[in-house]
Amino acid sequence: MPRRTATLLASTLTLIALLCIALLAPAPYSEMSPGPTVNTLGDYEGDTVIQITGHKTYPAAGNLNMTTVRVTGADYSMNLVESLLGWARRSDKVVEHDTLYPKGQTAEEADQQNAEEFTQSQDSAKVAALEELKIPVPSRVIVAAVVKDGSSEGLLHAGDVIKDVDGTAITKPEQVAGLVTKHKVGEKAVFTIVPAADAKKKSTTTRQVSVTTRLSHDDGPARAVVGIQAGVEHLFPFTIDIKLADVGGPSAGMMFALGIIDKLTPGDLTGGKFVAGTGTIADDGTVGPIGGISLKTIGARNKGAKYFLTPADNCEEAAKDIPSGLTLVKVKTLDDALAALKDIKAGDDSALPSCSKS
Repeated sequence: MPRRTATLLASTLTLIALLCIALLAPAPYSEMSPGPTVNTLGDYEGDTVIQITGHKTYPAAGNLNMTTVRVTGADYSMNLVESLLGWARRSDKVVEHDTLYPKGQTAEEADQQNAEEFTQSQDSAKVAALEELKIPVPSRVIVAAVVKDGSSEGLLHAGDVIKDVDGTAITKPEQVAGLVTKHKVGEKAVFTIVPAADAKKKSTTTRQVSVTTRLSHDDGPARAVVGIQAGVEHLFPFTIDIKLADVGGPSAGMMFALGIIDKLTPGDLTGGKFVAGTGTIADDGTVGPIGGISLKTIGARNKGAKYFLTPADNCEEAAKDIPSGLTLVKVKTLDDALAALKDIKAGDDSALPSCSKS
C-alpha cells in the first residue's frame, strides 16, 4: 500500500475512533420522560391505592389520576448519543445532571429524599382532606430525628412526644429550638416527654430528660443546640393507607387528597370523567408547583385524560405546549380543585379557570 494511502487511512480511522469516543463518552446530562399515571380511586399492581378502614367509604367512578415523571438515576451517565436522541424527542427532556441531583448527592441519598417527601405528601394529603370534610385531626410535637453523636443521642429518641421544655408547654415544633437557644452552651435543657414506645401504646406517662447544650456547627449564627429535629405527628381518627410502589417526591399530594375525599363522600367528584393532575399539598390545602409539568400533561393525555388540574404557578409553563384534547385547569387550593371538579361533573367547561386565562 502506498505510504500516502496508508497515512490517509490511518488518519481516517483515528478520526472515526475519536468521534466514537466523543459520542460515547459520558455527558453531564439526565433525561426526563412521562412516567406512569395512576388512578387514585383504583388499583395499581394488585393493591388498592387508597385504603380506608375504620370509617364509612363510598364507591367512586371516574378517574383522579396522579402523574409522574420518569428520570435517569443519580448514578447513570448519559453519553452524547443518548443526549442528542433525547433532545430530538418531543416527549422527553434532557437537563443538566446537577439540576436533578445536586453535586455530591448519591443515588441512595436521592432515593431517601424522594421517599421522605412522598411520605410527607401523603401525611399532608390526609390532613388536608379530613380538614376539608370537617373531621378534626389532632396533632402533637415529637422528636422527628436525633443527630448522630449529638448531645441528645441515647437520651431522646425519634418518636418521643415533647410535652414541654424547661416547663414551657410545646404546641409547635419551632418552639423547641427557640427555648433551647435561650441557654448558654453547656447548660442543661430539661425536656418532659412521653417516650415513643409508651406513646404508641397511647400512654400519657411522662418523664424528664436533661440534655446538655452544645455549640452549633452549621452555617448559621453560633447558638446552643441539643442535636434533635422537632416535628409534628398527626393523630388520625381512622386509618388511611396509600399504597403506591416505586413512586417518590411530593407532587402527588393534591390528587391523593382528592381521592381520599371522593372515597369518604357519597357520589362521584368527577361524574365518571377522566381527570388527571399534579401538585404538592400543604396541611391547609394550599397547592404548590412541581417539576416536569409538560411531561406530566403528555403522560396524562396519552393515558386518556380530558382535564388536567394544574398548580397555578405551573400554568405559564404548561400552557406553552398543551397536548391536543387536554384542558388545563388552574388551581391554587384544594377548594379550587373541588370547585373545578364540580363544574367538570356538570359539564360546564366554560366556568373552568383555564391556564390560558389571567
